[in-house]
Amino acid sequence: MNNIGIIGAGTMGVGIAQVAATAGCKVVLFDANAPQIDKALSGLEKTLQKLVDKAKISQEKATEIRTNIVKGEALQDLKDSDLVIEAIIENKDIKTKVFTELETYVSDDCIIGSNTSSISITSLGAELKKPERFIGIHFFNPAPLMPLVEVIPSLLTEKSLPEKIYNLMKDWGKIPVIAKDIPGFIVNRIARPYYGEALRIVEENVATPEQVDEAMRTLGNFKMGPFELMDLIGVDVNFAVTTTVYKDYFYDPKYKPSLLQQRMAEAKLHGRKTGKGFYDYAEGAEKPVAQKDDALYQQIFLRIISMLINEAVEAKRLGIANDEDIELAMQKGVNYPKGLLGWGKEIGYSKISETLQNLYGEYQEERYRQSPLLKKLENTMMC
Repeated sequence: MNNIGIIGAGTMGVGIAQVAATAGCKVVLFDANAPQIDKALSGLEKTLQKLVDKAKISQEKATEIRTNIVKGEALQDLKDSDLVIEAIIENKDIKTKVFTELETYVSDDCIIGSNTSSISITSLGAELKKPERFIGIHFFNPAPLMPLVEVIPSLLTEKSLPEKIYNLMKDWGKIPVIAKDIPGFIVNRIARPYYGEALRIVEENVATPEQVDEAMRTLGNFKMGPFELMDLIGVDVNFAVTTTVYKDYFYDPKYKPSLLQQRMAEAKLHGRKTGKGFYDYAEGAEKPVAQKDDALYQQIFLRIISMLINEAVEAKRLGIANDEDIELAMQKGVNYPKGLLGWGKEIGYSKISETLQNLYGEYQEERYRQSPLLKKLENTMMC
């Protein structure tokens, strides 16, 4: 697969184009908004020059990467592609419309992939004339830097296709994992409590955002606390993903969105991109200093990590991915310091179970229900 088409010239689209071009593929980059392509390619040239200046790549390599990417004037320009990856707005109707038109141009052998982070791959693929050629290929932002790629076959995907894409991603220098087509796939499902439980703690006035962030950084060795990370991702984007996962799991209380986060999104306090979110990013603004409280920090850490480990254990139980891929996905997709299944063993599944049992006893909410496998693992560890 040497001829690659990319639909969408936003941050993710041009990032994927860079990854493919770096691996030596010929890329056609298309966006319905033509000026966006020029803007994206101009930004890419600056990025490549910075890499040259830092001696990360040679000038020759930078020229090769840039030369490997050409601008598509129309969707029809992707007609010779071996693989097309869509990276546009998270809207099923818009994506489906694009795929329907794309199928009229590309060959029957062309593979069509979507970079969606939350929409059912099966529902998208079912709209195609040849649904067996459709697959989820989910990169993480920024695509050139984040190593993980989730490969998600639909119920209709040709059986041999996941392995083909898996091997292609390895050729592109990525770390691929294969996931079931369930809401959130691996990472966006398991990671939900990192944000959701942190928001719940602040909503309850138990702690401030800066206290929660410091607790997770110091006790869990996370690179970024939940609120820092939401500000980086975009409060609105994070809220939208949570809302989609909640809806797609038929309103399972475990994934219930936060009212605080909804209000932040409504107020356009989206984080770094708007200059203010849970923190103020205006020039000269001082970041609030957390009032340290060791006992509180331990409570925060144990509450959030227990929820995360419970989700990882449930993913294992449901066969969403194998153990190795679950561990890899969380470390390489969202930079967790450890794999959650291993972390559960380290802390002790009995301690995780006890924490969740206490939370359930206090709140009487299904949000805190334990995976049936957690109890079994707890008993196994005690034997």
